[in-house]
Amino acid sequence: MSALTIFTSAAAVETAETTVPATRVSDDRRIPAVLGSDLEVPVRGGRLVRYANLDYAASAPCLEPVSAAVAAALPAYSSVHRGAGYASQLTTARYEQARHTVRAFAGARPDDAVIFTRNTTDATNLLARSLPAGTTAVVFDTEHHASLLPWADAVRLAPPAFPGEAVRAADEALAGIDGPKLLVVTAASNVTGELWPIAALAHIAHRHGARILVDAAQLVPHRRLNLTALDLDYVVFSGHKLYAPFGVGALIGRADWLSEAEPYLRGGGAVKAVDDDGAEWHTDPEARHEAGTPNVLGAIALAAACDALTATGWTTLLREEERLIGRLRTGLRTVEGVHELALWGPDHPRVGIVSFVVDGFTAREVAEVLSGTYGIGVRDGKFCAHPFVRHLLGAKDGGCEDVTASAVRASIGIGTTTEHVDRLVAALRDLVSRS
Repeated sequence: MSALTIFTSAAAVETAETTVPATRVSDDRRIPAVLGSDLEVPVRGGRLVRYANLDYAASAPCLEPVSAAVAAALPAYSSVHRGAGYASQLTTARYEQARHTVRAFAGARPDDAVIFTRNTTDATNLLARSLPAGTTAVVFDTEHHASLLPWADAVRLAPPAFPGEAVRAADEALAGIDGPKLLVVTAASNVTGELWPIAALAHIAHRHGARILVDAAQLVPHRRLNLTALDLDYVVFSGHKLYAPFGVGALIGRADWLSEAEPYLRGGGAVKAVDDDGAEWHTDPEARHEAGTPNVLGAIALAAACDALTATGWTTLLREEERLIGRLRTGLRTVEGVHELALWGPDHPRVGIVSFVVDGFTAREVAEVLSGTYGIGVRDGKFCAHPFVRHLLGAKDGGCEDVTASAVRASIGIGTTTEHVDRLVAALRDLVSRS
């Protein structure tokens, strides 16, 4: 039997093994269940209460179909791209199928590279290392540090007052730059959840001969992404925010810069040959930048999450999210002393993220009370976006240790319930009533 026959047989076995539809029924839709939905946590007084996880924007829980896909792959887990044995061929088939699944999920072009990385930060740094010499990045101060910090040469733009101002500022900045240039922007803010006009920004970038990188980490758990339709050059996102917390991310986009760049890591898998004079590197960007044994289970998990969300349907997911985030924001407005943060006002479209401050309390105090007394998990701090949070709070300073220049962030996703939302609002009302 030839290696090709083994590989084909492995792919056929894979098709038969990985259909594990874990779901929960809700009205007229079937939404995948998350692990840990029945987790109980200790609160003040020694009681145990069902955990209200409202910290999805930091890391989302694992979907049951994702866990099932990983469990199905483990018995035959082996090396990829190198082994003639059946387990190695099967694992290779699963790994490369995951790449195809992620490509389709992102709406990428057929010739786009899909490089598996550790997370969004790793993916962004990989691209930063792959830029042509002399490239200038244009980036807004509203970005997550992963998008703000990796660039050797960057023009930083102030937070725009409205979406059209973002387009105008990018237009002016790109017009003033000679040589290669890259516009870097988020699709959905990790601080406010607000959606950015990425299609308009892509158009402006291309008009100036620039490329655009979109941080889609906070978008893809909530909205369909279509790289081709939006005419994006590169997107990055993480599995741990997409219900696949197995240490994987992806850089997806045009292959030419990546094929010509020095390998991100130097080692096995990235080379065609090694002799006394050095190494001949793969020109294929996926092999070139995935040296060493890759995170096979992470890739399988990410693909399973992509499949699960696609199968559920974005209309179903969006309808549920908008119901819950609308209920949360309406509830917060009824609590005296609670102030929601926004760059572009309360009516601008957003994903399921709300950041706020509470008069008379630091963000850390609020988060600790919510956890210790009510069994609610939220994030407090500056969300790895120090300049943006300082701008929203009107603060001149505020490092990691400064709790006064921080906010509370509540974020929702699959597994969030009406009771979780109502518990948070009631807890905040109780907190401010005692002050």
